[in-house]
Amino acid sequence: MDKFDQAILSILQSDCTRPIAEIADNIGLGSTACWRRVQKLEEQGMIRGRVALLDAGQLNVAVTVFAAIRTNQHNAQWLEQFHDLIATLPEVVECYRMAGDTDYMLRIVVPDIAGYDAVYKRLIQLSGITDISSSFAMEQIKSTTRLPLTYAG
Repeated sequence: MDKFDQAILSILQSDCTRPIAEIADNIGLGSTACWRRVQKLEEQGMIRGRVALLDAGQLNVAVTVFAAIRTNQHNAQWLEQFHDLIATLPEVVECYRMAGDTDYMLRIVVPDIAGYDAVYKRLIQLSGITDISSSFAMEQIKSTTRLPLTYAG
């Protein structure tokens, strides 16, 4: 990845609706060369998609809950059941398998406590979950989809 690719990615991370011609002008490339680079970055999987970032408050899902899940099941069958359950819960916007005391960490967005309780009740239906510890975000200090490009090779 050279400086042009990094510049393209930096611009697209900020605003993926910018026209190729404008991006090309900003970084000192011709439009065709810039378009080819974007296509290559997409083919390589470096650009996985282009999305609109929505306002959670205006969509009535402004309550963010972090749920730390512990399980006594560490086998392929349980993991598949867990993945299947998580896939059915649109309120779960992120899910990570963790190292350490917590097995899974979920980021959940809901309108209120009752909304979280409904998600919680769905989660505890899966046998093998031994603990769910929930923390409610009081304030969002930083939220970005921008990845640091300084480490890209």
